Amino acid sequence: MTMGTALVTGASSGIGAIYADRLAQRGYDLLLVARNAERLSGLAARISGDHGVRVETQPADLRTAEGIAGVTRHLMNGGGVTMLVNSAGVAPRGSFLGSELADLSELVDLNVVALHDLTAAAAQTFATRRNGAIINISSAVALMPEHFNASYVASKAFVLGMTQALAADLSACNVRLQAVLPGLTRTEIFDRAGISLNAIDPEMLMEAAELVDAALAGFDLGETVTIPSLPDVGLWEEMERARTTLAPHLSLRTAAARFGLRAG
Repeated sequence: MTMGTALVTGASSGIGAIYADRLAQRGYDLLLVARNAERLSGLAARISGDHGVRVETQPADLRTAEGIAGVTRHLMNGGGVTMLVNSAGVAPRGSFLGSELADLSELVDLNVVALHDLTAAAAQTFATRRNGAIINISSAVALMPEHFNASYVASKAFVLGMTQALAADLSACNVRLQAVLPGLTRTEIFDRAGISLNAIDPEMLMEAAELVDAALAGFDLGETVTIPSLPDVGLWEEMERARTTLAPHLSLRTAAARFGLRAG
């Protein structure tokens, strides 16, 4: 018996490839999605040989509507997909102001549009079936927007917000949601963005395997949001309490007295 099939995007390298290996260890069959068909095929053969699970591949460019549609069909056709891991993503090639608009749009297409559509397809399918799990890779920069490219920060904040909202929506449907917020992680994404790892403090750089292992441990603990490097989960819980404390004050009939609109 297996745990069903885990569909992993961005699976040809880095975080996605490690998720594929770790989920196979847990007994999941796999459907691996990425652009590089040759690398997918090699990974599939290795994982199948190592863990004895069924591994299928689907080369797809998730920056395109056609690529997204091909993957959503797997999620909505009533097949055996029981977990979606949205690991596909791209980093910016420089600062927001120094970037080409086409590059920023491509980043949003992959980090936001593709993730949204795949998550929506999986959420609706899993909710109807009343079983399943969705793991979305966000980023720690979603919590510190002042420190990075605005489009990338916004894309990862979208991932976090969508995951938290769906976790509430699907809490009664036996569907698990998790957002993973890595810090700097040693993957090929830096090479693609033209960033040298030598410029990064090694104390801030986590290995991808350790990141995935910590994220899956957080999943096992039932965390909706997992920050792999956070030593004290109470810091996150404190921030969440502060956020929810704001809720009763965010939509009222009158503007706050501090603006002086009704003085006198």
